[in-house]
Amino acid sequence: MHDLKALRADPAAFDAALARRGLSPVGQQLVSEDEERRAALVALQEAQAARKTIAKEIGLLKRQKLDTAEIEAKAVALRDQIAGLEERANAIQTRIDDVLKALPNRLDASVPGGRSEDDNVVVHVRGEKRELAFEPKQHFELGEALGLMDFPTAAKLSGTRFVVLRGALARLERALGQFMLDTHTTEFGYSETSVPLLVNDDAMYGTDKLPKFAEDSFRTEDGRWLIPTAEVPLTASVMGDILPADALPIRMTALSQCFRSEAGSAGRDVRGMLRQHQFTKCELVSVVRPEDSEAEHERMTQAAETVLERLGITFRRMLLCAGDTGFGAAKTFDLEAWLPGQKAWREISSCSNTRDFQARRMNARYRAENGPAFVNTLNGSGLAVGRTMIAVMETYQNEDGSIDIPEVLRPYMGGLNRIG
Repeated sequence: MHDLKALRADPAAFDAALARRGLSPVGQQLVSEDEERRAALVALQEAQAARKTIAKEIGLLKRQKLDTAEIEAKAVALRDQIAGLEERANAIQTRIDDVLKALPNRLDASVPGGRSEDDNVVVHVRGEKRELAFEPKQHFELGEALGLMDFPTAAKLSGTRFVVLRGALARLERALGQFMLDTHTTEFGYSETSVPLLVNDDAMYGTDKLPKFAEDSFRTEDGRWLIPTAEVPLTASVMGDILPADALPIRMTALSQCFRSEAGSAGRDVRGMLRQHQFTKCELVSVVRPEDSEAEHERMTQAAETVLERLGITFRRMLLCAGDTGFGAAKTFDLEAWLPGQKAWREISSCSNTRDFQARRMNARYRAENGPAFVNTLNGSGLAVGRTMIAVMETYQNEDGSIDIPEVLRPYMGGLNRIG
């Protein structure tokens, strides 16, 4: 949600921010609507004051046993006027809110211009691409040949975009999640949290998933939502709170199942595990004071990078351009892993600073020196477990189809050093 007070102060700057995302100006329209709403509220207050005065006069006339018909008629007229003004002010407020709810976050000044992922900027690359002396296979070719990655059974159970993992690959998925949690909790101070996988409308709206992304999520018959990411319950856990200043920063992590309808992705990444309806992700969420959010963004991204470095996965950090930055984000770093089987860079983590955009939607504040102020919230993947497993499988594959286990994961795999 946007600050209407700031919008009134400089509608041109608001429209300039929208233009960076390729959106049409609405600033002056909203200011005019808001002026009309405020005028209606002034008239409403005046009518309510007049009604109170008339009520006193009616009481006085009745005590004097005088005729009150004429003044009571005025009271009825004022009652109708008040109802009309309330309805008018509420209708205008609803129109303003509907427009603001549909507008994305304002971009940070450091976000480069551009229309698509082709315009994203490489910040740095870590690691060398592994040179294989044979033609590398993709993860699903390796997994199916090992008999440990079963798409036909998953399709029989649930349809497309699901997988059944067996044996060592199932354990590898579990090992990766545990390794991520251990790294983030012991080294970066994130508090391990177990969250509900079902949330209500308020939690989804507060974390900017509603109304824009309703079709991207699954909804139950009782009106709750399967979480698209643990960002939703973790961030919304401070919804409506006024936090003590010394409670910040709050850093939370959760390893959870995530559910996405993948609406609009028909024909994309049909083979394999890259784009699934159900997947596991280790999520990172920070709640901080506004002045700390930029440093926290860098800290969070480095935490995710540490996992990739320890696993020996070649990756690069991308600063997303204006056209590729998500709806709720002011600034986003993506981490892309090199997949030898695909011969391509693929996103494996996305770390975003939303500034106070989510905090305003869910009314999350802290006790600042000058009174309650909105917190800043950040979220990131630390990492997407399935995609990390894909990167491990394709990076550590051998010519015979076996897969070496990265050394840091071997304690989580019962000492196993190779899947084959």
